[in-house]
Amino acid sequence: MTTEEKRRLSEARDEGVPWRKWGPYLSERQWGTVREDYSQDGDAWNHFSHDQARSRAYQWGEDGLAGISDSHQVLCFALALWNGCDPILKERLFGLTNSEGNHGEDVKEYYFYLDSTPTHSYMKYLYKYPQQAFPYEDLVRTNAGRTRLEPEYELLDTGVFNEDRYFDVFVEYAKASPQDILIRVTVCNRGPEAAVLDVLPTLWFRNTWSWPEGGSRPELRAVDRGHGKEILARHTDPLFLESLPEFALCCEAEPELLFTENDTNRVRLYGQPNESPYVKDGIHRSVVQGERDAVNPDLTGTKASARYRVLVEPGAGAVIRVRLRPSGEAGVGGAAGEPFGHDFDDLFALREGEADEYYADQTPKNAGEDEARVLRQALAGMFWSKQYYYFDADKWLDEHKAHPLHRQERASRNREWFHMVNDHVISMPDKWEYPWYAAWDLAFHTVAMSSADPDFAKEQLELMLRESYMHPSGQLPAYEWNFSDVNPPVHAWAALFLYLTEKSRDGKGDTEFLRRCFSKLTLNFTWWVNRKDRFGKNVFEGGFLGLDNIGVFDRSASLPTGGHLEQADGTAWMAFFCQNMIEICAELVEEDPFYEDLCTKFLEHFLWIASAVNQGGGEGMWDEEDGFYYDILRLPDGSAQRLKVRSMVGLLPLCAVTVIEPWQRERMPRAASSVVRLMRRMPELLESIHLTGPGHYGHGGRGIIALVNEQRLRRILTCMLDEEEFLSPYGIRALSRHHQDHPYVFRANGDEYRVGYLPAESDSGMFGGNSNWRGPVWMPVNILLVRALLNYYTYYGDTFTIECPTGSGNMMNLFEVAREIASRLTRIFLRGEDSRRPVFGGAEKFQADPHWRDNILFYEYFHGDNGAGIGANHQTGWTGLVAKLIEIFGLIDAETYLERGKHSAFRKGSDAGA
Repeated sequence: MTTEEKRRLSEARDEGVPWRKWGPYLSERQWGTVREDYSQDGDAWNHFSHDQARSRAYQWGEDGLAGISDSHQVLCFALALWNGCDPILKERLFGLTNSEGNHGEDVKEYYFYLDSTPTHSYMKYLYKYPQQAFPYEDLVRTNAGRTRLEPEYELLDTGVFNEDRYFDVFVEYAKASPQDILIRVTVCNRGPEAAVLDVLPTLWFRNTWSWPEGGSRPELRAVDRGHGKEILARHTDPLFLESLPEFALCCEAEPELLFTENDTNRVRLYGQPNESPYVKDGIHRSVVQGERDAVNPDLTGTKASARYRVLVEPGAGAVIRVRLRPSGEAGVGGAAGEPFGHDFDDLFALREGEADEYYADQTPKNAGEDEARVLRQALAGMFWSKQYYYFDADKWLDEHKAHPLHRQERASRNREWFHMVNDHVISMPDKWEYPWYAAWDLAFHTVAMSSADPDFAKEQLELMLRESYMHPSGQLPAYEWNFSDVNPPVHAWAALFLYLTEKSRDGKGDTEFLRRCFSKLTLNFTWWVNRKDRFGKNVFEGGFLGLDNIGVFDRSASLPTGGHLEQADGTAWMAFFCQNMIEICAELVEEDPFYEDLCTKFLEHFLWIASAVNQGGGEGMWDEEDGFYYDILRLPDGSAQRLKVRSMVGLLPLCAVTVIEPWQRERMPRAASSVVRLMRRMPELLESIHLTGPGHYGHGGRGIIALVNEQRLRRILTCMLDEEEFLSPYGIRALSRHHQDHPYVFRANGDEYRVGYLPAESDSGMFGGNSNWRGPVWMPVNILLVRALLNYYTYYGDTFTIECPTGSGNMMNLFEVAREIASRLTRIFLRGEDSRRPVFGGAEKFQADPHWRDNILFYEYFHGDNGAGIGANHQTGWTGLVAKLIEIFGLIDAETYLERGKHSAFRKGSDAGA
C-alpha cells in the first residue's frame, strides 16, 4: 500500500527532500551525562545536577519538554509550564540520580509518546502536570530512606495527583512542508475546580558561541505582525547559515514575550559576575520569582518564550497555537503572513489521518484494536526517542587534560577513543535514563524499525561501523560511560535482518549496504578473536556483555579468586557471529565469488568454537549431568570449575543456529565441499553440534548449523519451558525460578557470593544497581530465542515436538512454541479479561482511569512473575520489538512459514516473488 508517509520517505531517500531535517531530537536529560562532566573525579551525576540545569549552559547538547530541533540541534523548541506553585519553571523532566534512587536513577514524571510517523510529519506527546507544587524534596528524601529491598517511591505515591488535580498537556506537531511546523498545545483540566496554567512555548539556540573556538552569537528578536507576535531567529555564523535560514516562531494572539540569553548564571552557581544580566534562568526568574529585570526589555537574546496564561475550567480544555517556519514562508492558507489561516486545524486533521493510514498499513489485518494500539505506540516511542548526539572526543579529552596524543596523563574515561567524533541523530535507548547510545541496544532498535522505517534503520546500523565511531582496532563503542566495555556482537545479525526484510518487500536487497557492513564487521570479528579469546582456545570472555549483574561476580572487573572466566554467552555470541557472516556471504557471493572463500573461513571458525564450547569432561561448558551450559572459572593454579547458575547465559547457545537453504549450498559449492572434507578429516568436530551434510538434510532439503544437537536442544528446552524454571507467564526469565529456593552460593577468600532469583529490582549495587538480570523478562534476548525456535522449526518441521509448558502434556512443534513465547511477551502490554495491563502492575491509576490506562509505557525489563514494568519506563528502544512480534505472528502461520522458510521469497525461479 502506497501511503502519503511512504511517499515522503521516498522523497527523502531518492530526492533529498529534507523531511527528516526537524524532529524530536532534543534529549530529555542533558544534565548528569558524561559529556557534560568536567569534574576531577568523573562523578557525572553530581557534577551537573538537575538543580543546576536551569542556570547552567550545556556544551554538548540541549534538553527540553516535548521538544524538537533541527538535525544538528542549532535551533531548539520545547514547552515550559508553570502551575503557579512550583519553585522551578518546568522546562525539563526531573528524576533521581543513581545515588538518590534506591534502585538507581529514575525519572519521576509521567509523559507518553502517543504518536509519530517516521518523518515526524505528525507527532503527539502527553505530559501530566500536577496543579500543586511538584514534590521534588519529598521524592528525593523518601527514596533515600528506602532500601534496595523496598519498592521505589513514585510520583503517584506522593498524593500530588489526588482528586485528579492535574493538567493533561498534549503537544502535537504537523509539518506543512519539511521545515514548516505547526504546533498545537491542548491543556485539559482533569481536576474538580478551575485552574490557571502558564504555557510558555520556548525557542532557543544551542550555545555554540561560549566555548573555545566557538562561533558568533546568533539572535532572537521580537516582531509584531498583524496575526500576532513573532520571534525571529537568525544565526550569523557561516557554519549554520546555509542549512538554517532565518526562522520565525509565529504566536497566535498576544502572548507576553520574554527574552534572555542561553548563558550560564555564574552568580548563582559560582558566585562570579555575569557578563550580561540576562542568563539562562532569566525566564524562570521572571515567571516564578517575579524578577522583571531578569529578562531583556529590548526583546532580544538567544532564548525566548511566549507566555500564555490560561484559565481552564474543570473538564474543559484550552488550545494554544504556534508555528515554526522559515521567515516569510506562506501560511497553510496560501498567503504569506497568515500562519493561522483556516487551514491550520485542517492540516492537523490531514496529517493525523495520514498517520492512521500509515499505521493501518504497518499493522496485520487480524490484529485486534488493542494490539494495533500497542504496535503504534511502540513504534511512536521509537521515533520519539531519536536524539542529536554530539561528542568530539579529541576536544573533550583535551579539555580534561587527558589526551594521550598531547602527553596529558590525567586519568579519564574513554581516553583511548580520542579518534571519535559523533555528530548525528541517533536512536537512543531512553532519552532520560539513557540519553546516550549503546551498540547492542541500537542493533535491536534497527530490527524493530526494519519495516516501519528501513532507511533510517540502515543508517543507524552503519553509524557504529563508521571510522568516527568504530575504534581503529575494530572494537565497536559500547556506551558513553565506558566505550571500551563490551556489548554482544549482534550487528551482523541486525544487518542481515534489515537486508532480508527489504529483499522480502522489494524482491531485491541492498547489497551495497550489506557489503559495506560486512567489510567493517570483519574487522570487528577480528578484534573479538584477538582481544577476547585470551589463550587462542576459541572460548571467549567479553566481560560485561550487556547482562549487568547476571553472573556471580562483576564480569568486567578482576575476579576475587584471580584467574579468568570463560563465558558461555560470550562464546555463543561468537558462534552466532560466525553464522551471520556465513549467511551474508551467501547473499553477496552471487555478485562476487570472492565471498565464497570468506564463507569457508567463517564456517571453519564456527567449528573451532563449537568444538571448544562442547568438548567433554571438565573442559567444556556443557554439563552433561544438568543438561545445561555454564560459565567456567579458570583459577590461577590451572584448576577449573563450572559456575552452575541456570541463567540466560546457558540459554544463549540455543541462539547460535542458522538454516542453510538448498540454493545457498548451490551458490557456494567449494565452501560446502571444504567443510565436508574437514568433517571427514576431523569427525570429532561434529561431536554434540548439529551440522548436516549430504543424506542428513532436514525439511525441504535444508541444512542446519547449530551449537546444539537434537538431544541437547530437547534437554535445554525442557528446562526453558518449565514454568518453575524459565517460562514466565510473560516470556522467558533471565534466571531460573529454581534459584528462588535454591540460590547459587560461591565462597572465596572468606566472602560469600550469592545468586538468587529476583523477579523485579536488584538487591545488589552491581553496575549501579539500576538493572537486574536475575529473574526478570528482557525483550532482546527473548527475541533471539524466538528467532532460534523459528530457525529450528524450518529445519525440523513437525517432526520435532515438545511439551509446552513442561509437564502439561501439551505437545507443540517449535513454531507453536515460538508463537507461545511471543504471545506471552505481547500479553505484557495488552488488556486481559480483567481489563488490566500486566505492564502497569499494581498502579491502580494506570489500570482503571480512562485518562491513563491506554497510555502505554515500554519499560527496560519486566517482572518475572507478574509482567509489571521494571527499570527505565521509556526504554522503548529494544522493548519496541514487541511491535515486530505483533507484525510477524500476525502475518504468517506455521505451515506457510515452514514451506517458505526464512529465505523462500528469494529463491531463484518462478516463486521468486512469493
